[in-house]
Amino acid sequence: MGTLTKLPANILELPLAQRAEMALKAAVEKVVEEHVRDGRPLYMWRDGKVVEVSAQELREQSTRTP
Repeated sequence: MGTLTKLPANILELPLAQRAEMALKAAVEKVVEEHVRDGRPLYMWRDGKVVEVSAQELREQSTRTP
């Protein structure tokens, strides 16, 4: 599997909203990695329509965005 983001040691000291956002981002990262590995596309909502997006494309975008 890819390089999933490590959680900080002080995770329980962070506000609940921040922990929830981190959990959501980690879950999305895991799904993208699974789809890349299996060669499956992802589907997302863009401009009022459902569109097919390459998981590899999403992975590359996430590595360019801090």
